[in-house]
Amino acid sequence: MRRSRRLLVALALLAPTLLGSAPGGSGETISLAGSEPGARLDVTLTQVVDPATPTGPDGPTGPDGPTGPDDPDGPDVPDRLVATRFRLENTGTAVYRDSPAPATHLLDADGRRFTGLDLPTTAGPAFPSAVTLDPGAAAEGFVTFRIPAGAEPAAVQFALDTGLADDVGQWSLPLP
Repeated sequence: MRRSRRLLVALALLAPTLLGSAPGGSGETISLAGSEPGARLDVTLTQVVDPATPTGPDGPTGPDGPTGPDDPDGPDVPDRLVATRFRLENTGTAVYRDSPAPATHLLDADGRRFTGLDLPTTAGPAFPSAVTLDPGAAAEGFVTFRIPAGAEPAAVQFALDTGLADDVGQWSLPLP
């Protein structure tokens, strides 16, 4: 069972490379295209805070937690928050209008994929649910992930078009 999970992790981490996306390292900027003409962002993963502390009632035991009965780890397994800070710069010719949280995914060492949340933490300000950037404009903010307490983050992915664009950036974790 453990071997098949590791194979899934390897495939999940290699898939963006095999499909033509850009891998990245710590602080590396990846240029990503969207599906609309002129949609292009330079995306940089600048910081990972693990664990992150919630600033409000939506922490691991708040309304969105703890893990529920549908969670593969079971209802009694506690979770934790991981906050990732991104810098987005519109290098295209079109206005960028999107939601960074659902466009961002965290992959763990067991091959599970977690979608980002607009959840504020003490790490810093979260991106708003909708970000608008004119060409040449930039924004920074955090995207937070709720993962099982024992999960080992392996990579973070980002794509335009609420995560549905073909061009996917990937950064390996942990960041040095």
